[in-house]
Amino acid sequence: MGKTMNKFAMKITNKIVKWVLLRRIEAAEASVEFYQKFLPIMVEKRRQRSENQACQQDLRRQHRLGKIAISAGIDDAYVQEMKAEVRQSVETRFDWKRRALGQSQKRALAKAGTDSQRLSAVETRFGIAIARWEKAKTVAMDKAFLRFREKADPVPYRAEHALLKAKLLAVDAAKAEFRGRKESAVLARQSAALEGRLAQKTALLTESKNRLKSLTRVDEVLEQKIGSDEILRLDHLSMHFGGLKAVDDLSFSVKKGEIFGLIGPNGAGKTTVFNCLTRFYKPTAGNVYYRNRLQEPLDLNRYKVHQVIRLGIARTFQNIELIWELNVIDNMMVAGHTLFRTRFFGHLFGIRKLRHEEAVIRGKAEKILLDLGLAAYMFLPVYGLPYGILKKIELARTLMTDPQLIILDEPAAGLNDLEKEQLGETIRKIQKRYDATIFLVEHDMGLVMNLCDTVCAISFGKMLAIGTPKAIQQSQVVREAYLGGE
Repeated sequence: MGKTMNKFAMKITNKIVKWVLLRRIEAAEASVEFYQKFLPIMVEKRRQRSENQACQQDLRRQHRLGKIAISAGIDDAYVQEMKAEVRQSVETRFDWKRRALGQSQKRALAKAGTDSQRLSAVETRFGIAIARWEKAKTVAMDKAFLRFREKADPVPYRAEHALLKAKLLAVDAAKAEFRGRKESAVLARQSAALEGRLAQKTALLTESKNRLKSLTRVDEVLEQKIGSDEILRLDHLSMHFGGLKAVDDLSFSVKKGEIFGLIGPNGAGKTTVFNCLTRFYKPTAGNVYYRNRLQEPLDLNRYKVHQVIRLGIARTFQNIELIWELNVIDNMMVAGHTLFRTRFFGHLFGIRKLRHEEAVIRGKAEKILLDLGLAAYMFLPVYGLPYGILKKIELARTLMTDPQLIILDEPAAGLNDLEKEQLGETIRKIQKRYDATIFLVEHDMGLVMNLCDTVCAISFGKMLAIGTPKAIQQSQVVREAYLGGE
């Protein structure tokens, strides 16, 4: 009895330690990825900050020199810009007065009627008023141009302008040199701190993986169920809804890195298969085996629906599930919520760590949109965008979680021929550039046959045939059940 209890306690202890190590590995991997991506972002932000400060300093210097340059008669681009702004300001102010005079003159003429003497008096009075207005406008324009200096010989002002320019340039150069040394010191200090944390997290990750490897015994049963070159295997999967058999004893496997297509007529059970894979449905019978990033075989039936995304499995749905009130980049960042390491109170108070993580995730989203040719829509609201673009955005959103298996449920539904061709190119690009395995359901046979490496045909939840696209096209069973036969 004591030996049995000891074995049971050892088994529970090993499970707890293994669970803790897995959580530590996930946290360490997230930290390593964060520090690797944040370091160049921090350097770029520092560079932009220095450029903005230098630009503001240059504008302040030009403004101080421009005041003297106007009186000195120096005619450069900046002085011309200042003159144009002054002229526009004075003309705007006096145009309102001229418009008021015109309205008063119209009312006075209407009141005078046909009386020639009164009409003559009105015209004389307003003629004098308009002449005064024009003179006042000219004086105001002159004062505006010379408000910085009294009217005098421009030669001394030119000498003063040259002296002040040399002085300001020297001061700006000294400030820039000091700022550059300070920025370099701060950047070196922060970079060293980040690199130290990166090395620490990398060492912790390696240690945790080694400890997990020593504690984990190879599950011979699961190793036999799924091959080393396979990422997914369905083993006699069944899903019954009362008396309806949506999936009936279905078995097949998906190789790593391939594009696998699942075809069948409406009601064949394709979406039900996807829902069983992602744990939306609990299968009536059978198992779903999956090989994770650590190359460990897992039984997906033991996991809950919210845990699937952390295993590296992402999916899309038949209907577009974007957040219509947000723009494209914000929809992408919402998809990366599992990458945040800050918790509730960090988000509540907007701490610096959260801002750094947002910068990293935003940079990742921008890179994905740029890779998939969606950068032009980055800051546009998704509401009102073309349907084909929305489908691409959904594809891009799945990449935010770094998936190794992407499940696509009828991605080409509702697209025209050109959009379907572009969608196929996008899926191929995702497969190669992001080293992902694609598992899709699609009714468009042209897209499936041109895109997929392996195709599985089912009908009423049962397997009809599986093989290359050419073999499926030549299969008589598939022709009769799905393609209509000859």
